[in-house]
Amino acid sequence: MSQTAYRTHHATEVTEQLVGQKVTLAGWVDRRRDHGGVAFIDLRDNTGLVQVVIYDEEMARPLRSEFVIQVVGEVRLRPDGNENEHLATGKIEVVAESIEVLAKSDALPFQVSTALENESENRLPGEDVRLKYRYLDLRRPSMQRNLKLRAQMSKAARHALEEMGFEEIETPTMIKSTPEGARDFVVPARLVPGSWYALPQSPQLLKQLLMVSGVERYYQLARCYRDEDFRADRQPEFTQLDMEMAFVDQEDVMAMAEKVIAAIWKSAGYDIKLPIQRITWQDAMDKYGSDKPDLRFGNPLIELTDYFKNTPFRVFQAPYVGAVLFKGGAATPRRQFDAWQDWAKQRGAKGLAYVVFAENGELKGPVAKNLSEEERNGLKEAVGAEDGDAVFFAAGRRTSSQELLGAVRVELARRAGLLKPDDFAFTWVVDFPLFKPTDDPDDDDVAVGHSKWTSMHHPFTMPSKDWIDKFDKDPEHAMSDSYDIVCNGNEMGGGSVRIHRGDIQDRVLDVLGITPEEAADKFGFLLEAFKYGAPPHAGIALGWDRTAAILAGADSIRDVIAFPKAGGGRDPLTGAPAPISAEQRAETGVDYDPDEDED
Repeated sequence: MSQTAYRTHHATEVTEQLVGQKVTLAGWVDRRRDHGGVAFIDLRDNTGLVQVVIYDEEMARPLRSEFVIQVVGEVRLRPDGNENEHLATGKIEVVAESIEVLAKSDALPFQVSTALENESENRLPGEDVRLKYRYLDLRRPSMQRNLKLRAQMSKAARHALEEMGFEEIETPTMIKSTPEGARDFVVPARLVPGSWYALPQSPQLLKQLLMVSGVERYYQLARCYRDEDFRADRQPEFTQLDMEMAFVDQEDVMAMAEKVIAAIWKSAGYDIKLPIQRITWQDAMDKYGSDKPDLRFGNPLIELTDYFKNTPFRVFQAPYVGAVLFKGGAATPRRQFDAWQDWAKQRGAKGLAYVVFAENGELKGPVAKNLSEEERNGLKEAVGAEDGDAVFFAAGRRTSSQELLGAVRVELARRAGLLKPDDFAFTWVVDFPLFKPTDDPDDDDVAVGHSKWTSMHHPFTMPSKDWIDKFDKDPEHAMSDSYDIVCNGNEMGGGSVRIHRGDIQDRVLDVLGITPEEAADKFGFLLEAFKYGAPPHAGIALGWDRTAAILAGADSIRDVIAFPKAGGGRDPLTGAPAPISAEQRAETGVDYDPDEDED
């Protein structure tokens, strides 16, 4: 609906078909140009720009950038040679008959003009300033495009799910605290002093209850909250597209999710080839050093543990030795190899061993002199190198070494210009372990129980069929019916078949070190529900912010969230989190002492 009390058309609706007609437009002054008695302004609304010509100097004089104005004028063709092929409205202009200033703007803390979109992003201020004046930042066309893209994604996903018989159902955002792998945000309950609500880390238990309730196909664009230490692309509050189905297995959920993902990408003009390829978790780690591998390029990791099993080089006398090929890397100056050492140390590694194969076939580099003659002679063939290449190595614990090499692999591709944001390489990662050790120094997840094992995903994940009868006898090797969807090296989402039998759930909780009493206290309502006929069920959730960022080609999820938080969960716009008054604090019951109450 374009016509309102303030306009007859949006900016980009003013086309050649309207030449000679009078229009009323409303929007912001994007920029102004004066040319000897004639002023030109670009009028911007959320559809784009249209040029307005002003012959009356008095009419033009008060107008400044970001003034909100209403323009009444006649549409005409631009003079020959003055067309702008980069604009949808580049062949026409509007000759102003009257202009009303609807709202003035103070001097801007930074420029938001569309004209700056094609200039260096260095023209923008730091992120804290952008977030403090987010309402200005959102006026920029790239940010407007991201918001529209996200809205289109939601519409496409809803349509696809509703076609498959799903029902959109809301779940509460104040619940009981339950263990899900991160810290809860908690809210004091004023009416029950000393008691607290928790904001949900996900709707996991509630959607399982919906399956018990007979809702066979549920979805929700759900708000989720996790009190985590700040990392670059995390937000304390985020959105996920949550989906759950009853009477299904893993294959049913993955086929459904592929249809939803294809519809989302179609809404942005991309076609996805289905079915999406798959890789096991173990293969992903072994080949790419990541459980979210970027498959836009090749160059898999090379395991050399057996190759160096009798090595004299002490560093390679390790549980795992691996390598990644640096094609053409022999030409890299020594100072750049030194910079690679600093890069590795910033990731927590001690360094990054390497060798180079010179153009004359000679093996060089710090590692070369420490190898046996047999190792040096066979290394080129073992890693698939050619003269002029280099090879990076990592040795030590398998997981941390593979993760380092996986990061090297991606960084090499980035520097080679192989990470194109409009190329989309999807894969399912399947066959995850059911548990992981709690003493992993590289893992900052919060353990959900009190044993040496915690859940790889969450404690309600079903063991795979081959492990149903023995997962608690060999937790280290037990496998689960779980799956992640990965795109361009990012985990877009994940899911699993859920436990629907009380006896299996009890055994999983026992492995995690969660006592029956603790289980009853934390999520007894779910265990109670299982006693009354729970159907087999499974589901998946897509991280909506991450999915939008991938599709938009954005560097950060903050660029696809209207009002995101900055580092440490701070909100530069509103000032949250902020202290509360003594009266508010007393009213919330935060300082409630039950012993004093007894007195």
